Amino acid sequence: MLTRKQHELLMFIHERLKESGIPPSFDEMKEALDLASKSGIHRLITALEERGFIRRLPNRARALEVLRLPDSIAPGLNAARKFSPSVIQGSLGQGSLGRQIKPAPSRMRAAGNDDDVVATVSIPVMGRIAAGVPIDAIQHQTHSISVPPDMITGGTHYALEVKGDSMIEAGIFDGDTVIIRNADTAQPGEIIVALVDEEEATLKRFRRKGASIALEAANPAYETRIFGPDRVKVQGKLVGLIRRY
Repeated sequence: MLTRKQHELLMFIHERLKESGIPPSFDEMKEALDLASKSGIHRLITALEERGFIRRLPNRARALEVLRLPDSIAPGLNAARKFSPSVIQGSLGQGSLGRQIKPAPSRMRAAGNDDDVVATVSIPVMGRIAAGVPIDAIQHQTHSISVPPDMITGGTHYALEVKGDSMIEAGIFDGDTVIIRNADTAQPGEIIVALVDEEEATLKRFRRKGASIALEAANPAYETRIFGPDRVKVQGKLVGLIRRY
């Protein structure tokens, strides 16, 4: 049985993973639970891990996976299947696909079981995106990757390879591949691909500061950058990521 705070934290992590595929930072968890310090979050995470509700992914300080929910929330569901966030790992497949096209279904065999066939979706990888000091704008397609269909939520999608460490407290690391849904608007708090001055692209959290736009890092080593609204164009929203170990 979970304590009230353990239950609140589990559901907060679960909802954040459902919304963005990215686990919340310790600061976000502390604020959501109205705790005075991060040490309380560490204790709650350890308790949830010991009870089999979550798992800390290896070699990643803040990467979390929800393994199950309380039966009071999803009776009978945990026995049937584990909850899995929109974060997958493994080798990134390569192939040929047109630029900025809508994903097309494909099929692939599940490893270790010749009888199981799993539907996948192929999307283009459009180059590299900075999670640090902005680099060149989004490039032309380099190759394509296959992703689970539940990572795709309708509309046009593309992938970008992450370079830099400015989003590590949002669970986005150097070398990850982010899945982006095409969009030209965003809500405050969403992680977006931002095109600055038509020249440089960066992956940051979208905020508003009065009439200006703030691009906020998830790493205290980086400052929030503030621009006039005519200098920043939203190119898409983060919907998931692929991590290669």
